[in-house]
Amino acid sequence: MADAYARMSGRVGVVSVHQGPGLTNALTGLTEAAKSRTPLIVLAGEATEVRSNFHIDQAALATAVGAVAMRVGSPEEAVSRAAEAYRVAVEERRTVLLNLPLDVQAAPFEGSIDVPTTAGVSDALPASEVGELARLLGAAERPVFIAGRGARHARRELEELAGRAGALLATSAVAKGLFRGSPWDLDVSGGFATPLAAELIRGADLVVAWGCALNMWTTRHGTLVQPGAKVVKVDLDPAAFTAHVPADLGVAGDVARVAEALAARVAPRPGYRSPEVAARVRAEGRWRDVPYEDESGGGRIDPRTLSIGLDDLLPRERIVAIDSGNFMGYPSMFVDVPDEGGFCFTQAFQSIGLGLATAIGAAIARPDRLPVAALGDGGALMGIAELETVVRLGLPMVIVVYDDEAYGAEVHHFGPHGHPLGTVTFPPADLAAIARGHGCAAVTVGGPGDLAGVAEWVDGPRDRPLLVHAKVTAEHGSWWLEEAFKGH
Repeated sequence: MADAYARMSGRVGVVSVHQGPGLTNALTGLTEAAKSRTPLIVLAGEATEVRSNFHIDQAALATAVGAVAMRVGSPEEAVSRAAEAYRVAVEERRTVLLNLPLDVQAAPFEGSIDVPTTAGVSDALPASEVGELARLLGAAERPVFIAGRGARHARRELEELAGRAGALLATSAVAKGLFRGSPWDLDVSGGFATPLAAELIRGADLVVAWGCALNMWTTRHGTLVQPGAKVVKVDLDPAAFTAHVPADLGVAGDVARVAEALAARVAPRPGYRSPEVAARVRAEGRWRDVPYEDESGGGRIDPRTLSIGLDDLLPRERIVAIDSGNFMGYPSMFVDVPDEGGFCFTQAFQSIGLGLATAIGAAIARPDRLPVAALGDGGALMGIAELETVVRLGLPMVIVVYDDEAYGAEVHHFGPHGHPLGTVTFPPADLAAIARGHGCAAVTVGGPGDLAGVAEWVDGPRDRPLLVHAKVTAEHGSWWLEEAFKGH
């Protein structure tokens, strides 16, 4: 929840946990936050007596999953260590575990509190690298910008620069919606890319990644970057320049500031933007524009049909949070969002079961929007206790469970190879009844006509959260997952 809150609010997330088991219970979420470089602070009590039931090496746990471990060693350094934890979280974009030993918490403090100030991030930009990127943009005939999480604050600057350079606009999955409304928006690059987006990105002679590491998911294992294309990465972290798809040029700096500096140096040119490309983006630029054969029937609904129906029914001002699993591409591709503040995608660790908690954190961060949680049945059952949290907080949330009665990713990955599937398939569960038992409204959807129950909730008082138990078709795996498994 704190991870999602930080992502969607733009503020540092803070979560407090009990010593020992409180921290281990939060370890999967902590790992996701650390891998995503979420600015977040975990305040954890710490039992330093080795014979205590609660004693574990908490610093080692945090370090093992990529978080920064810190400790308050005395009352006198409590303020300075807390301030340092905050600085590291903000300036270095890190997840910090601040251990609070029980004996230190109980000790008296005498003296004044002096909160230290931080130096802040340098405003200097590397002049030679910025100049070289300006030259590359001036020479490119088919430039494409791919913006990641590090660019979510820089839409205006990137659109202005792209307009001068004639660049098409795309995002990584975590920045989905950033360029929504632009006629040159290709939406998401990578496994969720439309056929048109994949074609146009492959055709680029210059790919500029803005706050985006270009990992295997964003580039389809590198296949979206054609041989001979120049790759530039603009990032606060120089380590990104050599990660995944290596950059021909790395520019260290804040995305918005670099883009703004470049706009003054790049002469207007058409680049990749032509009337033909614009017409194709209008006609083919969204997944719902791509024809498909509806496989609904027999009491089950095609997940594409389900997702398109929900996209039509739910208010546009929404914030969609996605759990992990075989289902996840359907809401990610077919349920639209109004902007980058409408999509919460926590997939750096790819654990299932965090989706409902993620949606709660996102809902708290953006109370002005309808929260939508998209879950698989396996992940929903893992996080089912949080239904009580949603009800208790009075969140008008729509919780959609794509139920194929299995861990679908495992079924479709291992099944074709003859592996037994008894441990990854489930008997039918009445998830709607479970939700009602927690105080939710609920509808079961086995065909397009059943979506009328969702429409009734939307048109009503929305005084209770709604769980949509969608019994989806499951004859084959999702195409994006087949692509993703090439990396395993």
